[in-house]
Amino acid sequence: MSTVEDRSVLLARHIIDTNDTVRKTAKLFGISKSTVHKDVTERLSKVNHALFLEVKKVLDQNKSERHIRGGIATREKFRKYRESTHPDAV
Repeated sequence: MSTVEDRSVLLARHIIDTNDTVRKTAKLFGISKSTVHKDVTERLSKVNHALFLEVKKVLDQNKSERHIRGGIATREKFRKYRESTHPDAV
């Protein structure tokens, strides 16, 4: 097994164990989101199909929850903005 294939398995196991997103995984491992996504979809399916099916479930769940995380992040962003511009208002 090559280094790329080993990395694919490592990334997949991390995503399955932590339910992390592709973006969070990429940041943690210091690689691009595109690389993580290609590793855990295209490359992993050829190396370890059973593991690929497991990670696909996590990725599908993260995708279905993406709009919720985005809304929470936006709400937090504007809360911090309001606090910084109007420190008296709560």
